[in-house]
Amino acid sequence: MSPNIRGALLMMCSMAAFTINDAFMKKLGATIPLFQLITMRGLLTCILIFMLARYLGKVDLRIPKGDRLLVLIRCAAEVATTFFFLTALMNIPLANVTAVLQALPLTVTLGAAVFFGERVGWRRYMAIGVGFCGMLLIVRPGPEGFNIFSLYAMAAMLLVTLRDLITRKMSANVPSMTVTLATALSVTSVAAVASATEPWVVVTPGSMVLVASTAIFILLGYLCSVMVMRIGEVSFIAPFRYTSLIWALLLGWFMFGDWPDKVTLIGATAVVGAGLFTLFRERVVKKRHEPA
Repeated sequence: MSPNIRGALLMMCSMAAFTINDAFMKKLGATIPLFQLITMRGLLTCILIFMLARYLGKVDLRIPKGDRLLVLIRCAAEVATTFFFLTALMNIPLANVTAVLQALPLTVTLGAAVFFGERVGWRRYMAIGVGFCGMLLIVRPGPEGFNIFSLYAMAAMLLVTLRDLITRKMSANVPSMTVTLATALSVTSVAAVASATEPWVVVTPGSMVLVASTAIFILLGYLCSVMVMRIGEVSFIAPFRYTSLIWALLLGWFMFGDWPDKVTLIGATAVVGAGLFTLFRERVVKKRHEPA
């Protein structure tokens, strides 16, 4: 099996793991208050990430002075993302939330051009425009199809864009495992404090198994995404990120009986198509500037 094929499989496994985690969280959200749920999942996730870091010998809590503010802002963005994303997830179909997040490559490309001065050609700008039109079809900003929780999904997407742009600005001296652990601790700590504002409920053994499963799937998704970066060509592997939408459609149908209408599917197709074209153009531009 070639490195590109192995990388593609790992990317698909990563997207499957993250989407299954989302589906389980949506199911648990019907019986467990949001902040209690985030706290329980977060505690297990932090333990698993710390154990993984110890196993890999990458427990390093030192963060370069120039990167500390960036790490702090990234953690704050992740805390807000978790709230907006899970609130949207609990109230609108899984596939709709996932489809909005498929615009992430477009928003990151646009943000890099605006804030970092990275060159973006007119073709990619057109693709970004098409992608945003597709996203409008998904959220339906009109009196009939609009849902306030669609704005929550868009807010989550914009916050993830901020998080990724900040990550780009960090120096190579910042350990990835340290940032991951700091992020997980931040989300869990804020959720634990917020959970004091709502009564906790007794969790059944079945629900506890699902909570533990969400932490395991998050860790599995992270492991696969890390291994992906070390195998094959990123330009070949990156498009397989969109398989998360297929998982969201299938899980939403089997677990919740949700299937998007035609307008939402058209919008999702436009977003994915624009994202794939953007990745293709980035590959073309990169090859054009490579030395012969």
